[in-house]
Amino acid sequence: QVQLVESGGGLVQAGGSLRLSCVASVRTFSTYAMGWFRQAPGKEREFVARALRSATNTYYADSVKGRFTISRDNAKNTVYLQMNSLKPEDTAVYYCAAGDSSGSYYHWGQGTQVTVSS
Repeated sequence: QVQLVESGGGLVQAGGSLRLSCVASVRTFSTYAMGWFRQAPGKEREFVARALRSATNTYYADSVKGRFTISRDNAKNTVYLQMNSLKPEDTAVYYCAAGDSSGSYYHWGQGTQVTVSS
């Protein structure tokens, strides 16, 4: 059973930064593609970013490109999401997920709330 635990959410003013972390309890962490998603109130969950097995292969939603950076430390079973220049529209519950390179995700964390005030 793979468990994912996110942390690092909180309340920040527009223009500020937050760093989310997601620790995975699995021995084969390096074999998983890791993704970040978010869900705002009343909206569907949407893709934010993902990193394949190698941290050099990363992908971003257009809405966060240039502001957010996904990274991973396979030695620590951890994936990060550095969020800069935050906007009120970034307010959502952020989830990390583990899956494969095809874009399918099999394991999800419980989420961490990010609130950006204007």
